[in-house]
Amino acid sequence: MKAKKSKSIKVAILLIAAIIITFFLSLSFGSSFIPPIEVAKTLFGNGTGEYDLILFDFRLPRMVIAILIGAGMAVSGAILQSATQNGLADPGILGINSGAGFAVIIYIFFTQGMSFASPFLSIFIMPLFALIGAIAAACLIYLFSWKKTGVTPIRLILVGIGINAAFSALIIIFQLKMDPRTFTQATVWLSGNISGVDWSYVLSLLPWILIFIPAAIYKSRYLNVLGLGDTASIGLGVNVNRERRWLLFISVTLAGTSVAVGGGIAFLGLVAPQLAKKLVGPRNEILIPVSALVGAFLLLLSDLISRTILAPSEIPVGLVVSAIGAPYFIYLLIKS
Repeated sequence: MKAKKSKSIKVAILLIAAIIITFFLSLSFGSSFIPPIEVAKTLFGNGTGEYDLILFDFRLPRMVIAILIGAGMAVSGAILQSATQNGLADPGILGINSGAGFAVIIYIFFTQGMSFASPFLSIFIMPLFALIGAIAAACLIYLFSWKKTGVTPIRLILVGIGINAAFSALIIIFQLKMDPRTFTQATVWLSGNISGVDWSYVLSLLPWILIFIPAAIYKSRYLNVLGLGDTASIGLGVNVNRERRWLLFISVTLAGTSVAVGGGIAFLGLVAPQLAKKLVGPRNEILIPVSALVGAFLLLLSDLISRTILAPSEIPVGLVVSAIGAPYFIYLLIKS
C-alpha cells in the first residue's frame, strides 16, 4: 500500500513538472518566438510593451484555459468510465459534448446581430446553455440505453454515437442559417479552438472547475464501491441511484462548461483517464486527480503543437487532440 502511494506521489510530481516545463515553453514559442530571458523580464514587469501584450493578453490566458479545460474534460471522462464500467466512455463519443455544443449554437444563432448580446456577457451565459445541452444529451443517452437488465457498455456507446450524430446534424442545420461571419466563427469553435481567449474566459470557467473537480474527488470513494456492482453497493449501504446521478451530474457539468469555452475537443476525456489508469491504477481517489493532471498536460502540449507546427499559422487544438486520441480509441475498441 505504501509502495503504491509512493508511486502515485512520484507520478503526480512528474506530471506537475511536465506541465510547468510545457507552460514555460508555451510562453516562448508561438507565431513569434520570445527568448526565455525576455519572458522572464516580462513576467517580472521589465519587458517591452510588445512582449507584455503577447504574454499577458494572448498567451497566458490561453494556456490557463488549456489547463482548465484539459483537467475538466479528463475528470469528466474518468467519472463516466468508472460509473458505467466502460473504458470507452467519453463525453465526446457519447454525444454529451455535441449536446452542449448544440445549446451554445442555439444561443449564438438567436442572438447574432442583437445589441443586448454583448460579447462579455455571452462569455458567462454560454456555460449555462452548454450545461443545459449537456444534461439534455445525457438524459437522452440514459433513456435510450436503458433496458430491464440495465445499461450495457456496448449499447451505451452505440446510443451515444447515435445521439452525437443527431446533435451534429442539428448543429449543421443551424450553422447554415447563420450569417457568413458567425458561421465561420462557429465552425472554428466547434473544431476545438482556444485561440483568441482572454481573461474573461478564464473567469467564466474557473468557478466550475474549482467547484466540481474537488466534488469529483470527494465522491470518488463512491465510484470505487459502485465498481463492485449494484448488489454489493446496496449491501454496503450506498444509495446507488442517488450517487450515480450525482456523479454523472458532476461529469456532465465539467464536460458542458469546458465545451462552452473550448468547443468540441474530442477524445481528451477518453485518453487522459486511460493513461492515468496505466500510471496509478484504478482507485478513483488517486485516478481522478491524476487524470486531471494528465488532461491538463495533454491539452497544454497539444496547444503548443497547434501554435508551432505551422507557425505563423495555427490549427485548432481540437484537431491535434483528435490526431492523438482517434488511433487510441480504435486500439481500445479492438482490444475490448
